[in-house]
Amino acid sequence: MKILDKVLFAQDFGPSSKNLEKVAIDIAQTFHSKIILIHVLPDDVVNPKVKSLLDETALSKLKEISATLKGHGIEVEDPLIEYGSAHEAIIKAASTVKANFILIGSGSHPKDDKFPLGTTTERIIQNSEKPVLVIKENSSLNVKKILCPIDFSEASKRALTNAIIMARRFKAQLTILSVCELQTPSWFSSKGDIDKENEARFTKHSDEYDTFLKQFNLQDVEWIKENKKGNPAQEILNTIKANKIDLLVMGTNGRTGINRMIMGSVTEKVIREVPCSFLTLKSEDVINLQLQSDITDFEKLFEAGTQLEKDGFYKEAIDQFKASLSINTMHVPAYSAIAKLFDKLGQPEKASLYRKSANEIKERIWYSKVEEEVRKLRGS
Repeated sequence: MKILDKVLFAQDFGPSSKNLEKVAIDIAQTFHSKIILIHVLPDDVVNPKVKSLLDETALSKLKEISATLKGHGIEVEDPLIEYGSAHEAIIKAASTVKANFILIGSGSHPKDDKFPLGTTTERIIQNSEKPVLVIKENSSLNVKKILCPIDFSEASKRALTNAIIMARRFKAQLTILSVCELQTPSWFSSKGDIDKENEARFTKHSDEYDTFLKQFNLQDVEWIKENKKGNPAQEILNTIKANKIDLLVMGTNGRTGINRMIMGSVTEKVIREVPCSFLTLKSEDVINLQLQSDITDFEKLFEAGTQLEKDGFYKEAIDQFKASLSINTMHVPAYSAIAKLFDKLGQPEKASLYRKSANEIKERIWYSKVEEEVRKLRGS
């Protein structure tokens, strides 16, 4: 069972390369993912010897990184060397290899740059339909706190769905933030009128927020709901700093996000000024559940069901537990696990049936043991 199969790891061999290797290792070990390395070379090198030397050097470095990853038990596919525009080549490769997301550093920039985000990274975020995980310089992936801002759009729905699963895997606290933009006084309206309008606007926003959250399974997740008034970009940045957020998960084509070619002011400000690593999602999910259909070992099926439950895939977990029972009909933990899951799904009648089956099997096993002991005593 996999929920995150392939990561396209873009390497530029810069100062932050070693740190990115550590992040790639953490991701692959957490999600049992494959890593595909890519490096992009210029396509305007005229001298054949120089081109050959660049190719050899890049391939040698990619193989060195591959060896490091393999040394940590990670599955690594053959590295890719592409030519031309870096952001275009990386985006195209991500689609070709069917990567779940692109892993990239925040890019090189002057130390005094107010907006520390490299050009290639920014262009990938703008143009990629694949999710993009951007790791800030010298940042680890020790994710204890995740922030997901929402604006009730499909993009933020996708972001929150993925953020919840990541919070489960990382055992992290999830903060869900929504910001209501208020009207400001103008020459033709009184402060009293504006206050009433803003009060009504915030009430409507709060109702929308509650309705939006009902779509999600937040059971077994430590989460915080924040509902604020103000400038969305600034409130997102304030929340990150105040709550010491490790990872921002953000939809990038919502009401205030990124369209295909141009960044909206909210997202542009956030991703340029955000102090932590961040994941952007547009039209595709990071998480893509893949279940093996050829498992015949009931213990492996039970393990798969247990992990699915931890990840919040309750219905899929039930299917795996039922499959394990088709092999071993006396496996009490599977009956109990299914009962617990039906409780979580709000189906107490089904939960009761499986709990009853578990108790009946326990009694049967107990009586069998008693009969066996009696036979031993009679034979002695």
